Amino acid sequence: MTHRYLPQSLSLLLRWDDKYNVFFVLEAMGTVLDSHFLGLTAIVTVVYQFAFFVITALLKFDKVTDFAGSTNFVILAILTLVVKGSWHFRQIVLTILVALWGFRLGLFLLMRILQWGEDKRFDEMRNNLGKLAVFWIFQAVWVWVVSLPLTIVNASDRNPSLKPQDIIGWIMWFIGISIEATADQQKLLFKNSSANKGKWCNAGLWKYSRHPNYFGEIFLWWGIFVASTPILKGAEWLVVFGPTFLTLLLLFVSGIPLLEESADKRFGNLTEYRNYKNTTSPLVPLPPFMYGKLPAWFKTVFLFEFPLYNRSTHEVIVS
Repeated sequence: MTHRYLPQSLSLLLRWDDKYNVFFVLEAMGTVLDSHFLGLTAIVTVVYQFAFFVITALLKFDKVTDFAGSTNFVILAILTLVVKGSWHFRQIVLTILVALWGFRLGLFLLMRILQWGEDKRFDEMRNNLGKLAVFWIFQAVWVWVVSLPLTIVNASDRNPSLKPQDIIGWIMWFIGISIEATADQQKLLFKNSSANKGKWCNAGLWKYSRHPNYFGEIFLWWGIFVASTPILKGAEWLVVFGPTFLTLLLLFVSGIPLLEESADKRFGNLTEYRNYKNTTSPLVPLPPFMYGKLPAWFKTVFLFEFPLYNRSTHEVIVS
């Protein structure tokens, strides 16, 4: 049955018989919103994050926060692939890569917080609905923006043959997720050892970078972007804002600055810790003997050693 008083695209949404199924309805919905699924992914992300926000606000239960963010990427990846229904090889590969990353990170963070018992980030938010809402809004923006390269790939009708950018992007993803997963596991094992209680993690990859997990995450998402470039055209190149947003977020907002400030307050009065900071790159893994000899301007310009990462250390020393 069609509805002659509705636009044809909306009428299709209301038609239901044996010929059509849920995938047809989803595809029609995507078409109604826009051809690049930007509206569809935005709505799904807002609804998904809002549901977890309600759980957190009502039950004071914040252990699923990171799980909600990571799995949202998986949902958008699979949803856009299925809704489009083109099943191009490039779309399938990138969807699998993002889904693997999201599942791995989501399960890791969920298991970690269940083991640790609480997330200190929410100490000041649990009883402040406004601050809690801002956090969840920001998380929704993070998911939607960073997912843009894959969203555009999965929405595209273009299917050029494999290019060098595809291979380079996939290799970057593999290197990035290997570093991120290894660093996460190394730090977890370090923290779980009673012998390391009250110490900062400087084992494994953490000898060469103060935040190797963030380096891995940034590198793999730039890999997803590189692998998406063969199908980009015109304004679609604006999806570069996805990995750029993630990089800026971790460098200047919720990633490295917060962890550096916390570590400086705990260990800033220790000579060994200050030596560790002086000889260990904040992001890009490098041998300590090499990094320690580099001039300060080079560290700042090329290796992201920004002054805001050392403010707390100076305050501790002065006090």
